[in-house]
Formats: sequence, C-alpha cells, structure tokens
Amino acid sequence: MKIPVLPHHRLNKRKPTGFLLLLCLTFAVSCAVLKTYEPKPTLFLIGDSTVKNGRGDGGGGLWGWGSFLANHFDTTRIKVENHALGGTSSRTFRTQGHWDKVLPKVKAGDFVMIQFGHNDSSPVNDTLRARGTIKNNSEETQEIDNLITKKQEVVHSYGWYLRQFISEVQAKGATAIVLSPVPRNTWKDGKANRNRQDYGQWAAEAAAQMNAPFLDLNGIIADRYEKEGEAKVRSTYFNTKDHTHTIEAGARVNAAAVAEGIRQNKKLELNKYLLKPGRTARL
Repeated sequence: MKIPVLPHHRLNKRKPTGFLLLLCLTFAVSCAVLKTYEPKPTLFLIGDSTVKNGRGDGGGGLWGWGSFLANHFDTTRIKVENHALGGTSSRTFRTQGHWDKVLPKVKAGDFVMIQFGHNDSSPVNDTLRARGTIKNNSEETQEIDNLITKKQEVVHSYGWYLRQFISEVQAKGATAIVLSPVPRNTWKDGKANRNRQDYGQWAAEAAAQMNAPFLDLNGIIADRYEKEGEAKVRSTYFNTKDHTHTIEAGARVNAAAVAEGIRQNKKLELNKYLLKPGRTARL
C-alpha cells in the first residue's frame, strides 16, 4: 500500500506554522527556567564559637545561634551560610585566612552578619593563640613579633577590624550588619552580663562610622535573661561547666533574638525574608 505524499506546495505552507509554535514554546520555557534559577541572596554569618560551636552539630551538647538562624527565614527566597569559627577573634578570622574564603562568595544584594568580641579580649601576643585586639575603636596600632607565626604583625583595634569587614562587604554591593556579642552566663545582683561599656559600644561605634546597621544582640538577650531570672537561665540555656557557650535551648533563644533585632530595624532589607513572628521553618 502506498502512503500518499502531500504536494510540495502544501508542505511548505504547514512548515512555518509548526516552526513558529516551536519557537514560541522554546522561548516560554527558557523564560520559565531563567525565572526558576534566578540566584537567591545569601546571608553569610561570620564570628566565633557563640555563632558556630565546633562543627555546628552540637558536639559536646553546645551550640551557636547561627545553627538555628535559618529557621527564622523563608529559605526558598534566601540562603543562610554559617562560616563562623570557634576560637577566632576579629583579628585572627582575617589573619588565618578564613575571611579570604568567604569574601569571594559575597555578591551584590547579599548580607553579612558580623559578631566577634569574646576572643578579642585575649592577649595580643602569646604562644597559645595570639588573637587579642586593642580594646577600643581607634586607629591605634601595636607592632609585634608574633610568637606563633614568627612574623612581624601590626595589630589594630577591635573596631578597626570590624570596619575593615564592613568596608569590604559594602564594596561588593552587599549589606554588612554588626552585632554586639551575646552575653555570657555571668550575673551580678540579678543583672545579666552586658557589654555596653566595651565591645558592644565599640561595635556600635564602628558600625555608625561606616553607616552600617547595628543590632544590639547583647541587650536584647540580656533583657530576656533578666525577665526570666538567673535560676531559669542557668538551668535552661547553659550547662553547669560552661558560662559562655549555650546548649541547644539557649542557641535557639539567641537565634530568635537575632531575628527580633532585624525586625526592630525597619529599614533593614533583610526584614522581607523573615518569616512572620512565631513561625519557624522546618529544616
């Protein structure tokens, strides 16, 4: 049986119609793919062990607040990456090369949260860690022969190192957000540990100098601690051996405090990625 063959002129009339339909379909699919794969902004976290303890997996029962911060965001619209590292100060996070691994990832529209201070009060130069910074927000410097690296080093103030982070983030078209260090589990006359006269103050000053947002995380958490009382805080958020690092319950409270600090700053664009108060994502 012979299959009928359409005349040549009829084939030519049908071909353009099919081609145009295919072209339109391809264009529509391409647009949908581009929209689907539009890059999300990233919220980077840098800091010490109060932000990420150990590997961030609860080793030893201790957690940093950065491990639970993503619970407060719509992670279909923004990514949260915790690059904090225990034992680092605002100085050694840079000098040991950790910042060099984070900064290249930062792009316009991203956010970088910065919380250092707990280790900045360590000695400027010793054979243990040599991680301290000058205790203020000045341009003061100190030249040392680093006892660990065996190299000369110019050490700056805590505020100076924060300002360097801010400047480099802003140069990328991203938003740097400075946080005061979380309070330790130390009390005096029923009052929680605060750092308004030192690291909290210097962090606020450095942020203001660079026109960067500042979240008084220390104040938000300390206010909550005092409302709940010393006995509850000690028994619920910390273990009996460590007055700096929180257990899971404490880290979750601190992460919620970070989210609250963001909400208090109405001008902060990061607000639009937060889940509504009282809601948390299931990760």
